[in-house]
Amino acid sequence: MRVMIDLAENDKNGPVSLSDIALRQEISKKYLETIVRDLVKNGLVNSSSGRTGGYVLSRAPEDYPVGEILEKTEGPMPVVACLAENSEACPRAAQCRTLPLWSEYEKLTHDFFYSKKLSDLLH
Repeated sequence: MRVMIDLAENDKNGPVSLSDIALRQEISKKYLETIVRDLVKNGLVNSSSGRTGGYVLSRAPEDYPVGEILEKTEGPMPVVACLAENSEACPRAAQCRTLPLWSEYEKLTHDFFYSKKLSDLLH
């Protein structure tokens, strides 16, 4: 999220270098390379090479739901294993008294993160 916020704040004048992001965010450039590689692979960020190359957001900050950024960088975040996508059906699901609680909680967190935009984190 910090890299996405940094790009949103600093890519107005063109691509932002990894070195600049690393300095501002106090993240090692080596670790930052892996983060940015995932952001590019998932279509969240565009890259350009060369002397004036670097990274820019692929769309406007208000067009990025925070939930999308989290899911594309961290993967699915199920609250409990039985709610994970493609999980085996739980044999106890029909009588599980906690499943409705976890389902409601998962919906609340999903809706919360998808209601927030990257632009909300800039102010």
